[in-house]
Amino acid sequence: MNCNNLPTIDHTIIAARGNMTLLSQEEVQSMMEVGNSPVHALFRKCCLAVLNCDAKEDDAMAVLERYPDFDVRLLPRERGIHLEFFNAPAQAFVDGKMIEGIRDSIFSVLRDIVFQNTELARPSHYDVNTSSGITNFVFEILRRGEVHQFGKEPNLVVCWGGHSIPRHEYQYTKNVGYQLGLRGMDTCTGCGTGAMKGPMKGASVGHAKQRIHDGRYIGITEPGIIAAEAPNPIVNKLVIMPDIEKRLEAFVRLGHGIIVFPGGVGTAEEILYLLGILLHPDNRHMKYPFIMTGPAESADYFAQINDFIEFALGKEATGLYQIIIDDPEKVAKEMVKGINEVKEYRSKNQISYYFDWALKIDEGFQKPFIPTHENMAALNLHRDQPIEDLARDLRRVFSGIVAGNVKEFGRREIAEKGVFKISGDPALMQKLDKLLRTFVEQGRMKLPGSVYTPVFEVVT
Repeated sequence: MNCNNLPTIDHTIIAARGNMTLLSQEEVQSMMEVGNSPVHALFRKCCLAVLNCDAKEDDAMAVLERYPDFDVRLLPRERGIHLEFFNAPAQAFVDGKMIEGIRDSIFSVLRDIVFQNTELARPSHYDVNTSSGITNFVFEILRRGEVHQFGKEPNLVVCWGGHSIPRHEYQYTKNVGYQLGLRGMDTCTGCGTGAMKGPMKGASVGHAKQRIHDGRYIGITEPGIIAAEAPNPIVNKLVIMPDIEKRLEAFVRLGHGIIVFPGGVGTAEEILYLLGILLHPDNRHMKYPFIMTGPAESADYFAQINDFIEFALGKEATGLYQIIIDDPEKVAKEMVKGINEVKEYRSKNQISYYFDWALKIDEGFQKPFIPTHENMAALNLHRDQPIEDLARDLRRVFSGIVAGNVKEFGRREIAEKGVFKISGDPALMQKLDKLLRTFVEQGRMKLPGSVYTPVFEVVT
């Protein structure tokens, strides 16, 4: 038990898994130096989020407060690294042994947080101040996460949606995942609960019926949001990107098509990110299937999203996606059809199946946006600019609200300086305010049962 009377495992040691077993002594020594650096605090937080994966908690600071005595240390061994845990959440263990899927995810955290900071982030490796350098960095993190499958036919469907959704929407995501799994599609999500777990769960049943034993259930997250979207148990490939922008780039370059389920501000951020990229002149000829879908009860939700996009970005933007309501089988068939077109296009243009190098992503979508009050106030939210640029700054609005809702940095900003002020074109602000108010009314900002306190004010 810890000081909050929550059941814990006092002490345990686990041995390295995967590519963390093949380390040189120099690499081990570099990683050991992290134990006394700021990276250790981040590593501890991410490990705790993974171990706490079944809890209904979306507040990183609250999770740390619930387990103040939790700690993890690196133990050097001749064959890789071992990890020593103190006062770990008991729900991650069965009969005193860590659950295998959680154990795999823990070493993904070690690889992406500690190893990444000691090896990949060295200046001599990648220049993350350039667009090409950022893309190469994203590719290398994914390669180390072993998610690429060279020579495999395109079949990876990225699924976006809220981690806090009602039961009927969750069941619908499972039904869509099942139809995808029956057709041999693999899934990639933000790795959390809700619309990120449902498609994987459904796909796993579809794969089982088709005797597919090597299905991929890829989860891509980032440190600032991992407590809100801790990896669900179905994820068999977990990758933690350094920030939300690299996470989003990983999704769109790795996947062959994207399905969006109902969600909140995080889902709206993802939609605007993808639209901003597809609207770039260099990408308008590319094949990229994009479907928004939900049960019949969610029809109004997508009508509101579509109305906002049409007003802000125009008919060209709404022409980039389909909206399919209450028809999982049609969603799967349309996605398979679109992915076949992706295969034909990439084969003809000699673009790799496993990573879309040809997709043009401007630096404005790649470089991290820090949601300070000054940066939020400085966003250009006027319609007298290229639509891809407006999509970029609208994406940043939703990213800032996500940070204020659940991320440690954003919550501190709000606590110290008050709500974010969002201003711009008056008519656009009215539309934005209406959309955000709808999210609040529908309970899409926080987990069910909690009272939402707005972290923003739209100046209309």
